[in-house]
Amino acid sequence: MTQAEIKLCSLLLQEHFGEIVEKIGVHLIRTGSQPLRVIAHDTGTSLDQVKKALCVLIQHNLVIYQVHKRGVVEYEAQCNRVLRMLRYPRYIYTAKTLYSDTGELIVEELLLNGKMTMSAVVKKVADRLTETMEDGKTMDYAEVSNTFVRLVDTHFVQRCPLVPATENSDTGPPPPAPTLVVSEKDMYLVPKLSLIGKGKRRRSSDEDATGEPKAKRPKQTTDNKEPIPDDGIYWQANLDRFHQHFRDQAIVSAVANRMDQTSSEIVRTMLRMSEVTTPSGAPFTQPLSSNEIFRSLPVGYNISKQVLDQYLTLLADDPLEFVGKSGDSGGGMYVINLHKALGSLATATLESVVQERFGSRCARIFRLVLQKKHLEQKQVEDFAMIPAKEAKDMLYKMLSENFISLQEIPKTPDHAPSRTFYLYTVNILSAARMLLHRCYKSVANLIERRQFETKENKRLLEKSQRVEAIIASMQATGAEEAQLQEIEEMITAPERQQLETLKRNVNKLDACEIQVDETIFLLESYIESTMKR
Repeated sequence: MTQAEIKLCSLLLQEHFGEIVEKIGVHLIRTGSQPLRVIAHDTGTSLDQVKKALCVLIQHNLVIYQVHKRGVVEYEAQCNRVLRMLRYPRYIYTAKTLYSDTGELIVEELLLNGKMTMSAVVKKVADRLTETMEDGKTMDYAEVSNTFVRLVDTHFVQRCPLVPATENSDTGPPPPAPTLVVSEKDMYLVPKLSLIGKGKRRRSSDEDATGEPKAKRPKQTTDNKEPIPDDGIYWQANLDRFHQHFRDQAIVSAVANRMDQTSSEIVRTMLRMSEVTTPSGAPFTQPLSSNEIFRSLPVGYNISKQVLDQYLTLLADDPLEFVGKSGDSGGGMYVINLHKALGSLATATLESVVQERFGSRCARIFRLVLQKKHLEQKQVEDFAMIPAKEAKDMLYKMLSENFISLQEIPKTPDHAPSRTFYLYTVNILSAARMLLHRCYKSVANLIERRQFETKENKRLLEKSQRVEAIIASMQATGAEEAQLQEIEEMITAPERQQLETLKRNVNKLDACEIQVDETIFLLESYIESTMKR
């Protein structure tokens, strides 16, 4: 764990859950797995608060627990899962793109609450959608339920592990902590629910849906409550599946930029056909025959089988090797080499960073060293056609920033400089790690800057919110235009201008966070893919 990662985790935990949860979470990230009382003692927090903080972290899958042989339960933070919180807006936007507003709200509720039952999600989402609709229109539970089932079918939402029935029926003393399990076949099995109803609008706090004041409402007895049909079956967002979708989108985009739209559509079809059958960490997709690909092409693409075969041959012969040929049966069997595709995307990212930081001449040297693998300084000068002094300066600049590395090959055992070859090389894995570390630092700086901007204008933001609340309540009671104008004038012209500037700056910082996270995702995916090999 680097300091940059710990700092970013701290900022994310504080922003989402507050100071106490952040204190416990960062302590676990720094120290590793620890039992409850040790956490309370080391952080100087009361046992009750530590328990509540751990409940929040476990609910959101940010902490896991395990029982040791002596019966001690230890808690361990999942740092990588904490960093995923940075990607929440992207997950929600993807769900919106694929499954419209209903899918967006389902994923948003699951991310905000960590784990929820299907019935709770459906009711909450239906109510939220009804709120945004015109008067008289409501959202049906069945419609939300259908979207939920589609999300499960495509593996974007999955079941949470639960306590097995055998553990509950044991007559002996209960274990210190329950063991949660879920079988592979049940992970995407949706319970048969007959959710009948429509979303409800929120009423004022002192009246319920029937219009009766709270005082007149009879108290409901707890015996009348119907049992929830899916009680105990909880669901969560499957982040690995979202990452698979992001990776596929990046590969399709790269193919479109390198070749043309038809090639990218063929690759998209291949990825779509194997998205549920291929594990998220696999180096290749499942082999697909040319005939299968032809049958699965979108309706709008009226290309002949012969043209498809030519495109597949072109893709397979491409030096980047995104697509590979694995056999000749069924008109030719093709796979997508996911590891090589991620390697190419990571390399392109590194090249882009070198170009932006050091200029086009440095980028030329960097690409040359990448292509030739190992080069001496004299060879770099000759191949790149750059004067010796400039080439030396550029090489040392990139060397000091860890974009390229120096390998010594001695002729004699004494490593004398006069009898040693010094070869420049690019270690893509170590350069990607270095760049990833910088990205974490950049995101932490962006979050701190956004928090500073908001804190500096706190008084003005509060005033703006108060004015908006007054205007909204006056509009609800049917106030005149002149009265509304008078309230709006409570915010002066300079203050309005200051608010506009703040809004523009915060939006810019938010956009930067998302863009840096895209780079983080590519680098993380490449590093993870390389380490699995």
